[in-house]
Amino acid sequence: MNKRRFITILLFIFLSLHFFPLPAMGNEAVIKGVLITQSVDYIHLYAKVNNAISKDMETAILAGVPVTITFLVDLYQERSLWFDRKAAGVVIKQAVQYNSVKKTFYVWLLNRQEPEGFQDFEGAKRAMTELNGVVVAPVRQLQKNRPTYIMIKAKLDKVRLPLGMEYVFFFVSLWDFETDWYKQRFMF
Repeated sequence: MNKRRFITILLFIFLSLHFFPLPAMGNEAVIKGVLITQSVDYIHLYAKVNNAISKDMETAILAGVPVTITFLVDLYQERSLWFDRKAAGVVIKQAVQYNSVKKTFYVWLLNRQEPEGFQDFEGAKRAMTELNGVVVAPVRQLQKNRPTYIMIKAKLDKVRLPLGMEYVFFFVSLWDFETDWYKQRFMF
């Protein structure tokens, strides 16, 4: 009887944690502050991801571990009686690494080869988690007066530690995050 009761209690606890996760598990990363603008030639995107970097990740970054966030951006135009047409797709990788000797955070933005240097961690985090004026598509690729929308997703790339250190620091896999797709409609 005790074994049966024990198994029942364990099953109840497991199902409770599975269906009702604890809020203490941390804030979920979300896309916020999306703004879509149009210049004469291009569609531009401004957005940021909130809660992307946890306290454990901050500690690892300060220890020199490089961290990369990948933004997936797709632009669609709606069509009646058929699937929506994907007009453009952009993948943006932004990375940060701390140099403890120079006490500088290096952030690689918008797939650039040369990093931008920051003396403060907050500035580096802000630069890494924001998209500022990213060109999504040329205007000439889009059809006028058609409902259009942008889908955005952000995910943290798997942290790669040297020489099999992933096995020693198994908790690195807990840093992985991926936002839900964020959809923003606009009229072109």
